[in-house]
Amino acid sequence: MDGLLFQRSGGGVLKLSPEVLSRLNPYRQLELHQPEAGGVMLGRRILGCDDVVIDEVTPPMEGDSRARLQFHRAPARHQSVIDARWAESRGTCLYLGEWHTHPEPIPTPSSIDLEGWSRRLKEDQFDGSSLFFLIVGMERVALWEGFRQSRHLVPLRRITSYFEQVS
Repeated sequence: MDGLLFQRSGGGVLKLSPEVLSRLNPYRQLELHQPEAGGVMLGRRILGCDDVVIDEVTPPMEGDSRARLQFHRAPARHQSVIDARWAESRGTCLYLGEWHTHPEPIPTPSSIDLEGWSRRLKEDQFDGSSLFFLIVGMERVALWEGFRQSRHLVPLRRITSYFEQVS
């Protein structure tokens, strides 16, 4: 499996690695008792082009608040992973955004998601001009790119499909 590709609006592609997809799959909210899950996305901006690769996601961690219809990330533990990966990679593994789940087949962001994403774009320290926001649905994943200056969010078009192949 090659992973999942999304077309970025300004050119280039974003790739979710097969390892990331495997890590996200168990958190899909397929059963009524499963709470939302989430974390941060780490990876690389490829030099010389506009491509981005998501290599790793943090899982839900101790201190995160999880319920059927909400997820709040406890920043400290996830930040320690961000800092460690950045140091281990000598600055090439970057914080690229956030992920969480929704109990719906084809996920769409809630007003709370949109407010939170805008806050991340305003307050977070990150390399580049954008962050990415992934929602893992029951059947599909959906991805948005948010821009630091305008805080404008753009849905990214999926080029390949993953969950449809493994369901």
